[in-house]
This record gives sequence, C-alpha cells and structure tokens, in this order.
Amino acid sequence: MNPRLAAARALAAVLSGKASLGSSLPPVLDKVEPRDRALAQDLAFGAARWQPRLAALAERLLQKPFKAADKDVEALLLVGLYQLFYTRIPAHAAIGETVGCSDKLKKPWAKGLLNAVLRNAQRQGEAIFAELERDPAARTAHPRWLQKALKAAWPEHWEAVCAANNAHPPLILRVNRRHGSRDAYLAELVQAGIAAEPCAFSRDGIRLAEARDVKTLPGFAEGRVSVQDEAAQLAADLLELAPGQRVLDACCAPGGKTCHVLEAEPGLSEVVAVDLEESRLVRVRENLERLGLSARLIAADGRDTAGWWDGKPFQRILLDAPCSATGVIRRHPDIKLTRKEEDIAALAQLQGELLDALWPTLEVGGVLLYATCSTLPRENSDNIAAFLARTPGARELDIPGPYGLKRPHGRQLLAQDNGHDGFYYAKLIKIAASGRG
Repeated sequence: MNPRLAAARALAAVLSGKASLGSSLPPVLDKVEPRDRALAQDLAFGAARWQPRLAALAERLLQKPFKAADKDVEALLLVGLYQLFYTRIPAHAAIGETVGCSDKLKKPWAKGLLNAVLRNAQRQGEAIFAELERDPAARTAHPRWLQKALKAAWPEHWEAVCAANNAHPPLILRVNRRHGSRDAYLAELVQAGIAAEPCAFSRDGIRLAEARDVKTLPGFAEGRVSVQDEAAQLAADLLELAPGQRVLDACCAPGGKTCHVLEAEPGLSEVVAVDLEESRLVRVRENLERLGLSARLIAADGRDTAGWWDGKPFQRILLDAPCSATGVIRRHPDIKLTRKEEDIAALAQLQGELLDALWPTLEVGGVLLYATCSTLPRENSDNIAAFLARTPGARELDIPGPYGLKRPHGRQLLAQDNGHDGFYYAKLIKIAASGRG
C-alpha cells in the first residue's frame, strides 16, 4: 500500500471518531512495504500534529467543506498539505503521489479537487499562513478550546507548552535498578557508540540523543532497561516505598509504573495492579515478564472495590487516573482531534469517583499518590482541592523538588521541549479513618 494512502486511511479513522492513531495505524502498516512504514507513520502523525493549522489553510482554499462520507479525502488532503509545508519531499512528488491515491479510495472525482487545492496551496500557502498568525489557535496548531484553556491556566507558559506539544518527543529510558546503576549503563551506551545523557530529575532516567529501535539497546531483551518518560518515572520515588508494604497500582496499563515500583523496592510484600479490561492487562503482563517481575493483575473497574478488593489495606496507592492526556500530545498528536472540551468535566468526575472509591482501601498512615498526564487544573489541583474538602481524614503532603510548578495543591510539570512530558502529582496521607474509610 502507498504510504500516503496508509496515512490517510489511519487519519480518516481519527477524523471520523472511530479510532486513535494508536489503534488505527498498526493494522494499516501491515499492508505497507517495510521500507515505507516509517514514512507512513510520519505522515499520519505529522498531519495530526499540525491539523488545526492545515485545516485552517484548507478552509481558505476549499469552496465548500467535505461531506461526512468523504473524511478519507479530507485526510488525504491534510497528508498532502503536511508534505508540502513540513517535510523535504519535493512538491511535485507530494502533489502527484497524493492525488494518485484518489483511485485507491475509489473516488476518482477527488483527483481534480486535490490537485487544484494542493497547487493553490503551493502558490498561496505561505501568504495564508502569514495571515493565520493572527489567530492563536491556527498559529499554535491547537484546537481553539484547548488553546484557550492552556492560556487561561498558564498565562506565562502556554505558548511554550504549545511549542513543546508540537515538537517530536525525545526517547527516554529507565534503567532497572535491580540490574545496575544508571552511570554504569550510560558508560555502556557510550562504549556502544550511542549518544545519551542522564535526565535531570529522575535518578533512573536517560535521554538518548537520537531515537532508535529499543531492541538494539544493550540488555533491553534481558530487562535491564525500559522506555518511560522522565515525568512518569518520578512516581516510584514519590511513593516512598519500603520493604513489607502492600501497594496498589490503580489504572495500571500499560504497566510502566507497576514495573518501576517493583524495580525500586524488591522487598514489597505485594503489588496489586488493576485496570478496567483484560485486554489492557496484556501489555502489563508482557512488561512484567520481560523484566522478570511479578504482580497480581486484576481486570476490574477500580471504583467497584466490592468486586475486587480482598479487604486487606494498602500502605501505598498509585492512582494514575484516566485523563485528557493533554500533557502527552507530542507523543499522541491525534489527541488534538479526538479530545473535546466537554470531555474534561466527565473525566474530572471519573477521577473524583476513583479517589473516593479507593480511599477506604488505604491504611491509616498510608499514602495515595494521585497522578495524571494532563495539564488542565480541573483534572488536577481543582480535583484534589475538592477531594480534600469532602474527605476529613485526608491531608496533603508537600512535593518539594526542582521540577514543575507548585500549585495550590500538588505539583504540575509542563511539557518541556527535549525534556519531560506534561504531568501532575499530588500526594495525600490518610490521618484518620473517616466516613470514607
């Protein structure tokens, strides 16, 4: 399959609300020649990353919007525009190859339309983009609701956050403490000719100068190193783990933090990892097996404690709550297309329900670490403020440190160009068994 066609079909599924790139792209790539897979993935991710800007350009050049049944043609146009303005692909190749995909879509009528719009974009695009600079949503390539939300929440930082969201993410590794130190692994990378440096905030983190196939890394198959963003790596140490503790990792998939907890403290009595569906636990199980670790995996709704909790209290709980994922847009740019403003209230409610349900399973004196990969206060500091107000037995613990921004509650990390993702942490201690546990 032509890589442009593959990218367009994956993107069309996203535009139609039927899939994410993470779910739609892999099956499509199976039909693409191996040498073209990287190009197909770049085209799909790139078009999604710049879609708000490209769509504004297309709107200026189209006489009328696409019909709902023609999302595939719309996606193909976005792929073509992305090639013209954000890649080094020659313009004649970008236009010719993109237009040629119309036959494969069984929509030959689209050839003339795509050819005309792409050639007009080639002539007028830079001038139109200059006009669009006055529109902050188009200029930053973020949907308007999100651009406004980021500006309201982070008036001094929002443009840097948007720029980081549009950048390609670095490849960050987590060294397995059970197999040696970070310094020793860094020395091994240098010896192998792989440029890398230690992360600034995670004591296990390493940033590679260039992305590469992780299977080519020394000791990857043996579980000596994993891929995990630096911000996510902070959770294990924030939990203040100690031998004998029973730990709950709620909403655990894909298992990166579950594994890091087990690596960080081999003397834990048990780690219970819960996620909503058995299918989501497949990756968790694979990660545990590669690293030679074990945890008790449970497929259940974390809120339904009567259905999965055995009544034995936990000394530590990690609640990595489902969220808008607005802190990891650079890794999942289709979030710009799939996430809607109205989703935030529903997510905040779910997060609050999880906090309320899990709190009774925590031992008095125990600690719950609340985490999201969101940059929106409604899911983060506002949520924790509301929980503390309704939960007499809960108190907040300070999170000191050189990273992130201290908030009225918790600490917010904003996405950094060539650094960590956007992330939020709040640390709560149970001082008494209130009516909520």
